[in-house]
Formats: sequence, C-alpha cells, structure tokens
Amino acid sequence: MVTLTIDQMKVTVPEGTTIMEAAASIHIDIPKLCYLKGINEISACRVCVVEMEGKDKLITSCNNVVEEGMVIYTNSPKVRLNRRKTVSMLLSQHDGQCITCSRSMNCSLQKIANDFNILENPFKKEFVHKEWDKTFPLIRDANKCIKCMRCVQICDKVQGLNVWDVSGTGARTTVDVSRNRDIRVADCSLCGQCITHCPVGALRERDDTSMLFSALEDENKIVVAQIAPAVRAAWAEQLGLSREEAPVEKIVTAFRRMGIDYVFDTTFSADLTIMEEGSEFVKRLQDGDLEEYPMFTSCCPGWVRFIKTQFPDMIGRLSTAKSPQQMFGAVMKTYFAKKLGVDPERIFTLSIMPCLAKKAEREMDLFYEEYAGHDIDCVLTTRELDRMLRAEHLNPQFLEKGEFDSPFETGTGAGVIFGATGGVMEAALRSAYFLVTGENPDADAFREIRGVKRQGWTEAEFDVAGNVIRVAVVSGLGNTRNLMEAIRRKEVKYEFVEVMACPGGCAGGGGQPIHDGQELAEERGSSLYFLDRDTEIRFSHDNPDIQNLYEEFFEKPLSHRAHQLLHTEHQV
Repeated sequence: MVTLTIDQMKVTVPEGTTIMEAAASIHIDIPKLCYLKGINEISACRVCVVEMEGKDKLITSCNNVVEEGMVIYTNSPKVRLNRRKTVSMLLSQHDGQCITCSRSMNCSLQKIANDFNILENPFKKEFVHKEWDKTFPLIRDANKCIKCMRCVQICDKVQGLNVWDVSGTGARTTVDVSRNRDIRVADCSLCGQCITHCPVGALRERDDTSMLFSALEDENKIVVAQIAPAVRAAWAEQLGLSREEAPVEKIVTAFRRMGIDYVFDTTFSADLTIMEEGSEFVKRLQDGDLEEYPMFTSCCPGWVRFIKTQFPDMIGRLSTAKSPQQMFGAVMKTYFAKKLGVDPERIFTLSIMPCLAKKAEREMDLFYEEYAGHDIDCVLTTRELDRMLRAEHLNPQFLEKGEFDSPFETGTGAGVIFGATGGVMEAALRSAYFLVTGENPDADAFREIRGVKRQGWTEAEFDVAGNVIRVAVVSGLGNTRNLMEAIRRKEVKYEFVEVMACPGGCAGGGGQPIHDGQELAEERGSSLYFLDRDTEIRFSHDNPDIQNLYEEFFEKPLSHRAHQLLHTEHQV
C-alpha cells in the first residue's frame, strides 16, 4: 500500500495505482479525453495533468503511478491555466457546430469546455479538407477529431483489424484510414466499436432516419418495423429512463403514433433463425460434416464481413441461414404480403438494430418468384431511434404499452437472448436437443456457455442423446482471430461455434447508446437473460406463430421454400 496526499487529503491505495485512480477513490474527478483503462493510456490529450510538489513540470495522472509521500494538486492555478490552454487549442481544430452534431449533449469535449467556462477562444480556427464517402454506413468527420487515438487502439487491441492510424505530422497530425486506403477496402467489419469509444462526434453512423420519414409520407407504402432483442436492453438509457420504466412495448406505441403500420418483435424471426440454423447443425452433424471443422453461426454481419476478409477459406463453414433481420424481411415481402393481398413492392421493411453492420447487410438481394429487391429497406440504430423519438416529441415516460401485431406477436426466451453473447448458441442447443431427442431439455441445461472464458472465449461439452457436442462462444474480433487460428492449427476441436463481432455481443453493439468510458454489454446482457427466465415460452420450436408459419408456408425447416427465402450463399 502507498500513502500520498491529494488536494490536502491523505489517501492510501495499492502499489501500482495511477494518480487518476487514487484521486477517484476519494471522489476527485480528474478530467480526461483520451484515457481508456487498459486500452489507451498514452496521455495524448494532456487534459488530465496534475501538479506534483517538488516537480516543475505538470505530469499526466492517467499513466503515472502513485509513490509514497507524493503531494498532488489536481486543480491548482497552474493546472487550471494549462488545462484551459490545452482544451482551447483542441477547440481551435475542432468543428464546434454542436447543434448539428450527433453527439451534442453527450460529448466529452463539450462537457469539459463547459466545465472550464471557455466562452471565447484566443486561438485561430484551422480546419482540414478531407473527403469521405457519405454512403458508407460509418461516417468520419476529420474536423471533429481530437487525435485522442481511442479509435486506433480499440480497432488494434480489441478488434485486431488495424483500420485506423495516425496520418500527417506536426499541427496537421490527424487520424485516418491506415495505409492511405479508402474505407471500403480497409477490411472494416463495421462493428462500430470505434464510434462507441470516440469521445466526440468524429465518428458516427450514417443517419437513415430520412428514409423512414419518406416512406411514412408515401401513401402507397406499408411500413413494417421490427425491434431487435438487444434494443430493449438499452434504448431508454439516453432518454433518462430505467429499463423498468421503458419496456419494449412503449416503442410499439411510439411507432404507431408516428404512423408505422405494423410493429413486430425480432425475437420472432430469431426463433425462425433457430429453427433453420439448429436444423442445419443437426443435419451437418448427422452427415459427418463437422468432423474436421465446426459450423459457425452467421447471424452477426460484422463477423461475416470479418471471416470473408480475414479467413476466406473458412466461409464454407458458415451456417447458410440468414440473420433474423434478413429472415424477417423475406417473410414480410412474401408470406405477409400475400396475407395482406398486396404487392411486395408496397412493403417497406424497417429494422431497429443495435448494430452498424446491419446497415450494410440490408444490401443483400432477395429474389423470389416475381419479386426482386431487398429483404430490408431501412436500418436504424438504437441511437437513431432515440433521436427520432425526440424529433417526434414522443416522451416514452408518458406512453402506454402497446401490443405487437399479429400474426407474429409471440416471441420466446430463446429469441430474446440472441442479444447477449452466448445467447444464439444456447437457443440453438435447446432446439437441437429437441430435434434429436423429440423432448425438451431443461431450459437452463446449456447455461454453462455463459461461464468462465478460456483464452478469450467460452467452451463447453454437452451430451445430446449420446452425441458429445463441443461448442465455443466468442465475442470481439481480436478474440475471434485467436480462436480461428487455434481451430486452424487443430489446437482445439468444436462442432459448433457462435461468433459476435462486438465485445459482449449485440448488447454491446456499435449502434447502442454511448456512455463514455463505461462498458455496459454485460449488464444489458444480464437483463436479456432475466427476461428469458421470466418468459412463458423458452424454446424456439414451441413458438405457436413459428409453428403456424411452417404449416401454412414453409412446410418444414430446410424445405425448398425455406432454402429459397431463409438461406443464402456466402461469397467473398
């Protein structure tokens, strides 16, 4: 233990503690912009400087550890003057059009500048001209970048894709796509983790809310919306409501007020995905197709983009099942259009997703009978949903709970846990067990895959009617790369592997609300498992709406029609 004095208060902390952490232990908040514990501790922003007695120069508190007898001042006149100058210099190269920024009121630089009461800036504004493809789902504004390096470190250390790097020198130093590449050829998975860890608005998703509003204005369009499982665990965070105050049914009411015609829960199409993917897994297992390499889940488009660029020789191991998002669109533009007696062209499918990569996934083509187009027409992130509710002056606190529309109103606990890492695997195993044995297992029989991680992933073995099935669950693309290389080297052997691009799964997706410096994926995932536990139906194959859909339209899992509409061929 080390004892030191911070702002005239004695504090004793373990050896190796940083000055910033020591100050936080006695409720002294030292401002920071670039710091991310364990990921970005390079003191790039210099905002966290403090004064140390006996030392002329100020020192950074984020990466200097405490020493016995230290005397620290976190807000002395010298510190205040230095911080104000540093922030003012950052503002001189920052486009301060806060009223038109997606991060307004949720921006670390904005908060610090307000806290320091910076009303005028003595430094001349200097901006750079940098072109960016505004049609790409990820948007970068060079004139908002504060060179904190967070995006670089997240992409390198956590996701292992090295998309971003430092560009230029001196005052012209900035962050850009590495190796002078265009973003479209940079192997970006569109996981969006760089966005959720950017402290300002330099990175954001492409805003597609205008597409929805145009569809709502078109009297010929029938707007059909789906809400993903992970959205319900996070959508109220930026609106200042607890999860108890903001059940997903309030989004249903909000959508009806906006003029959306039909609202469905993606847990329905998650159950449909399990029926197809679980059946495919059982068939591959019985056919001996899994003896050398496993089958991988395919519902995460960020992971699918990753395998296509990093491990193209393994593409054949992906499940051919489409994601729940795409299956939903395919059903809406075929079965549901026939139910309504309308041309599929009139159906406008909207997805509310916790994910950036879903915006790119929607470009997948759908060809069926006379229809050629897309499964999904518009994808909005959880953040865009929140902005849209504010734009429509809809306060969820005062909304009643609505009901999802028929005939796809029933969702199961298995569908809900899709939003948490391990949830797809657990849901698939519940139904695979039934498909093999004809009986339901205990609903919590496979919870072991939520447990302790091995080298960055979770693994388990289960006995299903005498078949030992080895499974693995991984989230985060850095961990995924390690797992893929271990599988390639035959160091590990599995039959079934679930991969999610974002750490913690969809609950920690790149389209979820941003809380600077906080990781909430685990907490959100726990909420989804809680909902599963309290759901009346916990098995996808027991969903009566799914059963009716097969009886009336698809006949059975893996049928010819199911392959036409619910499966795809993965190509590089």
